[in-house]
Amino acid sequence: MAAIDDLPPLREVIETHGLRAKKTLGQNFLLDLNLTARIARAAGDLPGSDILEIGPGPGGLTRGLLAEGARKVLAIEKDGRCMPALAEIAAHYPGRLQVIEGDALEIDPLAHLTPPIRVAANLPYNVGTELLVRWLTPKAWPPFWESLTLMFQREVAERIVAQPGSKAYGRLAILAQWRASARIVLDLPPQAFVPAPKVSSAVVHLTALPEPRFPADPAVLSRVVAAGFNQRRKMLRASLKGVAPGIEDHLAAANIPPTERAEQVGLEAWCALARSIKAAS
Repeated sequence: MAAIDDLPPLREVIETHGLRAKKTLGQNFLLDLNLTARIARAAGDLPGSDILEIGPGPGGLTRGLLAEGARKVLAIEKDGRCMPALAEIAAHYPGRLQVIEGDALEIDPLAHLTPPIRVAANLPYNVGTELLVRWLTPKAWPPFWESLTLMFQREVAERIVAQPGSKAYGRLAILAQWRASARIVLDLPPQAFVPAPKVSSAVVHLTALPEPRFPADPAVLSRVVAAGFNQRRKMLRASLKGVAPGIEDHLAAANIPPTERAEQVGLEAWCALARSIKAAS
């Protein structure tokens, strides 16, 4: 395996600093630096961007991002055991890596970053979806980020890019595809990680659109979609009856048959339904 920098191999780093992955933190360390460099390249224009990384662990992806020319990396890490290893990387790339110890769900990174900003992370399994939903649902659009390059369990990645009619299609697909372009750029087998998880992983790249694909009020769209998919086996006239009075009239206005189920309805039709409900409120 070719070296991407002059720092020690990650297995050696983990052994030196006693960094056994913690299940309670959702940790699975990716040790192949060639793979972390591929993920970094998938993130886009690194020399022209600041990068936000969540959960760097021993710094495999961090090193990939810096070796590929990232202008600056802000790494937020909850596990204090990783700080010495990350400090070694910061010393190797002076002035380009800032590490904050803390919970990514509680830290506002924007005070430490200069646009354009990209997010690249091997997200801890236990907070990955929550962070993605936060990034997709800010109060104002466009968001602070130009792109998200994120590793998830393969099942979650498939839910992000799913199309109508598939079992994976649901609220996450609509949230992601309404205001971003999403595609899977890399698949990773369990054996690429230490410890090896029981499931495969995939890297998803999302690019923020300047504005949503179709007009809709974000709060109404979110409420309608959540109601539809919470009872996805029911016809929409039943699953949405508590969302707004006269729901069948709203479905007709959006050209959605009342006997359809949520997974059969495309993004444009969901947005039309949200507009109809909003207009009547």
